[in-house]
Amino acid sequence: MLILHHYPMSAFSEKIRAVLGFKQLAWRSVIIPSSMPKPELQALTGGYRNAPVLQIGADIYCDSALICDVLEHRAPNHSLYPAQVNLALASVVAQWADSTLFWAAMGHNLQKPGMHDLFAELPEQVGKDFAADRCAMATGLSRPRPLDASAAYRAYLQRLASMLDGQPYLLGQVPCVADFAAYHPLWFTRTQVPGMAAVLQTVPTVLVWMERMAAFGHGETSRLSASDAIAVSADAVRATDQKDAEFQDDHGIPLGSLVSIAATSFGSEPTMGVLLQATRNHYTLRREDARAGVVRVHFPRLGYALRREVSP
Repeated sequence: MLILHHYPMSAFSEKIRAVLGFKQLAWRSVIIPSSMPKPELQALTGGYRNAPVLQIGADIYCDSALICDVLEHRAPNHSLYPAQVNLALASVVAQWADSTLFWAAMGHNLQKPGMHDLFAELPEQVGKDFAADRCAMATGLSRPRPLDASAAYRAYLQRLASMLDGQPYLLGQVPCVADFAAYHPLWFTRTQVPGMAAVLQTVPTVLVWMERMAAFGHGETSRLSASDAIAVSADAVRATDQKDAEFQDDHGIPLGSLVSIAATSFGSEPTMGVLLQATRNHYTLRREDARAGVVRVHFPRLGYALRREVSP
């Protein structure tokens, strides 16, 4: 069972919803709050609060980049890394889209007209709480000022249009992980903040590409409550923790150590646990929760900091 913890207006969640649609997968949907507190989610993650989070039994996968890799491994058909595409280039473009393009887009999207679109039909305090929550998440993060973000966003849209010149997808005739990473911040502009969406009218080839991406849909989904998702973890059959044959030690921290892992940019709440795996691409922590039981929480290496902790 694939369980996605997400909320409707989350751009990174839309990235994964689109991947699930592209791969024609069935999944269970757990709607989480857009702002803190998120006690049910953090019962599974141990601290990580960003959306989306993928749950498979008692395995909890954080960050959309890692979730893409997990879904590719479980469902290799309709590949995110097709043979026709330069995989290194696809990964580089995806990383750029998830960071530089995303922040330019959000700096543009969340100006006053965009915030009005998001919260016009909700109590004023909801918008204020959301803004305060996102400011707290971005502590220490350097972001462009709104007008600079809009200028950068327009330039990046023109680059995407150039990439799409004469071909249906960013890197060729078939979609790849780069398409899904570039799609989600533009989706937010078009669907969540229509008052800011005029910028997309300057790149008609990008709009046509967005229609192709939207046509993949979201797969076959059904709702699941947060408490039921926690029960799925608590009831999961526990696999024996195995020694990591691919251990890559870049920190002088041996497996079995008490560590914390936190994002290095946005939403840096740490997750603490015992280090089970540290491969070239990801970390796995073992932690225990009173409701969720013993869980394994997985993070990508890129964008996350590993630190040794002292046992209490």
